[in-house]
Amino acid sequence: MASKSDLPSFDEYFVPAVAVLKARGGSATIEEFEEGVATEMKISDEVRSVPHGDGPRTQFDYELAWVRTYLKKVGAAENSDRGVWRLTPVGLTMSEAELALVPQRVRAEDREKRLKKLTSGESPLGELEADDGQADETGAKWKETLLECLLKIVPDAFERLCQRVLRESGFVKVEVTGKSGDGGIDGIGVLRLNLLSFQVFFQCKRWKGSVGPSTIRDFRGAMVGRADKGLVITTGTFTADARREATRDGAPAIDLVDGETLCDLLKSLRIGVSVQQVEQVIIDQTAFEDI
Repeated sequence: MASKSDLPSFDEYFVPAVAVLKARGGSATIEEFEEGVATEMKISDEVRSVPHGDGPRTQFDYELAWVRTYLKKVGAAENSDRGVWRLTPVGLTMSEAELALVPQRVRAEDREKRLKKLTSGESPLGELEADDGQADETGAKWKETLLECLLKIVPDAFERLCQRVLRESGFVKVEVTGKSGDGGIDGIGVLRLNLLSFQVFFQCKRWKGSVGPSTIRDFRGAMVGRADKGLVITTGTFTADARREATRDGAPAIDLVDGETLCDLLKSLRIGVSVQQVEQVIIDQTAFEDI
């Protein structure tokens, strides 16, 4: 059975990570990035599935989130609101030797920031939390907290939550079937896109671990001939094999929503998640000159 020790050391990721982004024209989605790094470093699906502590994320995904953070801190990469990461001109010109030193450079800069805060009497807590791995690439651990909340609710409540997410996302006639022994089908809805409508079967998995390819195959077998599309929503993650199975040639494609994507949906739809804006007061000194 694979464990954390089977993964590469954190410092080994940076050269292949940038190589993956370069190979994809300088940018990639998080999923493309993770798949590319795993292929580049020959990391097996079993090793990729090693969980991060008791949380819903895998250790591999968690470490790559920090790799992206470190690249962003040194100005080598940046990301959009849609989760697309791209190399900056700085990142495109960094040598392998410079990339290998990124972790050391970031840690030294963080130590210097903490020292300055200590000498100025400020609390260095925020920096310590980041170094202890309590945050993701956005500098917050809200997704892990949200997923923990979702894992505590009963299965029926999670199905109703997914039902609401689909309705808020443009689905109509969304019904939770609540039937067992139906290939994992938990509900059905109709997605309307302008003049077209698609009947979609969905499955809700309130899991902490990874969803494997057998779940996707069983679900597809249950929906073929009965619906136009399939959708699997989970609080956990999907193995690389499951993602490949979902888009296998010659078979109806199934869309996948993992825990992180579900968190983003809940945030954008403002379902159980609110965003507070910090007030910034700006003094226009020139306004007082003509009084």
